[in-house]
Amino acid sequence: MNTEKKNLKFIFFGTPYAASKTLQILKERGYIPEVIVTSPDAKKGRGLEMHETSVSTWAKENNIKCLKPEKIDEEFINNIFPSHKSDLWPILSVVVAYGKILPEILIKKPEFGTINVHYSLLPKYRGASPLEACLLNGDEVTGVSIQQMEYKLDSGQILREEKIDIGINDTKEELRETLISLGGNVLCDILPQIVNQEIKSKAQDENLATFCKKIKKEDGEINLEENAKENWNKYRAYSGWPGVFFFATKHNKKIRCKITKAKLENNQFIIEKIIPESKKEIDYESFLKQN
Repeated sequence: MNTEKKNLKFIFFGTPYAASKTLQILKERGYIPEVIVTSPDAKKGRGLEMHETSVSTWAKENNIKCLKPEKIDEEFINNIFPSHKSDLWPILSVVVAYGKILPEILIKKPEFGTINVHYSLLPKYRGASPLEACLLNGDEVTGVSIQQMEYKLDSGQILREEKIDIGINDTKEELRETLISLGGNVLCDILPQIVNQEIKSKAQDENLATFCKKIKKEDGEINLEENAKENWNKYRAYSGWPGVFFFATKHNKKIRCKITKAKLENNQFIIEKIIPESKKEIDYESFLKQN
């Protein structure tokens, strides 16, 4: 079947910025989902105001139907996959950082199943934080994997992978932008190959599988007495959120200091700027001179 872009009917599942940026790449390449599924609006910030997801905002701006189910149940599945097939029946689902586990019946419902964009070279770094994991471990190479989803986490057949080098000064924020762009464009490259059955997939080696956890705010704490390279990798991995911090004692009080600027020089982790608890950003040297 030679499926043209306009006839490639697919559903998109995603929630954060990475997913909305991928949607924009799909649109620019001529691929528009029939339906978008994202997480429900949630309370955020000090005022606990309701905020929609980045994907929800993108869907609204592009006038595309957007569903925000609290849970993926039989009623929801029947809503997007009616009992009687028609020209509106999606032939593929695409998942980019959706944030919820999809039931197996939903994964296998489309004719060509469900594919996922994962920001590591699988089977390494299965799980929630592959970008952080590769930087924490000081890897010099990473990439994206497009996988045919299975119910077991990140274990599906690899449809395509692309590698990139990691520079010693690359941070998560910089690496993320590169990988999102790469992943979105590789996805667009292989969509027609998937539906035209032109892809030769390969199985993952389960013996090489590693898993990475979901990052918590407290993971950003560092000990200034520890290995400089490890602290630098942590600084790179946690750039943006959650950031890295240490505790210092001033005037007999323990205070939390967030590191906002640092560098690795001559194998030394050098802190340049910090934000001491409840204060403005200052030079680290000035902070050390304070009584």
